[in-house]
Amino acid sequence: MTDITAKEIIKLLNLIPLQEEGGYYAETYKSSFRIAPGNLPRGYESAHSLSTAIYYLITPKRFSRMHRLPADEVWHFYFGDAAEQLQLFPDGTGKIVTLGNHIGKGEVLQTVVPASVWQGTILKPGGRFALFGTTMSPGFEFSDYQPGDADQLIRSYPQFEKEIILHT
Repeated sequence: MTDITAKEIIKLLNLIPLQEEGGYYAETYKSSFRIAPGNLPRGYESAHSLSTAIYYLITPKRFSRMHRLPADEVWHFYFGDAAEQLQLFPDGTGKIVTLGNHIGKGEVLQTVVPASVWQGTILKPGGRFALFGTTMSPGFEFSDYQPGDADQLIRSYPQFEKEIILHT
């Protein structure tokens, strides 16, 4: 990897702050095909694009705070430093996935966050930035975003209290 900085990536990829969630993003694809609400899974109230894709960058101060979405979200690690993604499942369980390029050490290049699973992603200690791509189908709309409340999540997932605090 070259010595590129987060600031340079933000400029080169025309990334903008993702206000509520954190991090920086740029939408790179939004399907022109639209799906009517009656043809979407339960919980969708408006038409959505068939699929969307974004670039997404996190830094130590601007990371992906706990949230959930109504569709599966596929995360693709591009480059930078390793990141930890907390996933909290409706059945009360959870896991931490480490996204990075050291696959021989258990890091993954790609992961799926299933629909309605709480998620948050931060850099591993000492990390400067991580650049990802994410894709969703049906496509993402800002109205789909549901922010997580730390106190409520801790009550539901007390075994992940430390991680929840770090990811909110």
